Amino acid sequence: MNPGADFTTVVGRVLVVDDEKPLAQMVATYLARAGYDVAQAYTGPTALEAARDRDPDVVVLDLGLPGLDGIEVCRRIREFSACYVLMLTARGDEEDKLAGLAVGADDYITKPFSVRELVARVAAVLRRPRTTVTPAEPARSFGELVVDLAGHEARVGGAPVALTRTEFDLLAALALRPHQALTRRQLIDTVWDPGWVGDERLVDVHIGHLRRKLTDASANRDYYIDTVRGVGYRMVTR
Repeated sequence: MNPGADFTTVVGRVLVVDDEKPLAQMVATYLARAGYDVAQAYTGPTALEAARDRDPDVVVLDLGLPGLDGIEVCRRIREFSACYVLMLTARGDEEDKLAGLAVGADDYITKPFSVRELVARVAAVLRRPRTTVTPAEPARSFGELVVDLAGHEARVGGAPVALTRTEFDLLAALALRPHQALTRRQLIDTVWDPGWVGDERLVDVHIGHLRRKLTDASANRDYYIDTVRGVGYRMVTR
């Protein structure tokens, strides 16, 4: 555990990546005081090395990094880790947010930000998945698609589909209530946290990635998730 942490039990491993060392150190200090085992990195290459060596539960990742930018770091992390990635983006920089989400980031927070808010956001992602299942919970089938809730796996035609944690959590939330239209807010409350504040279009981006992966894996190019205009999304059977 990091020196100075207030708890005797580590509640999660966090990697803080930012080329502004004073900011990274301040964030790391707050996280350590909250009981997290925290590591820091200040460049893209060292971030990848630390992510491989330390196997963090959460990566707090700035996009403007030397060596490799945050987008590329996130893309490469997704090749070997399903950890949660919380991006740090410039206020109002919509393209950066979308680009980060497209390569597998789970959430974002805009600069300047409250460090206490960031610590709360880290705690929120580590409370996931919020979908309650029991070990005996049966898998849900939708044509070729099988959603194994207890095993935290999606399969199409018997083959596993590589989903991020956020994508699977969204799929599970929809699969547990087939044919029921869920609003973006309901999905945020279930998958992120009821206290999450931000642009609800975050759901649309992750649903888009999820749909593409499922349809690319299906020989029949089935669409398993319908858009309910003016409401949100629902799981369907074909």
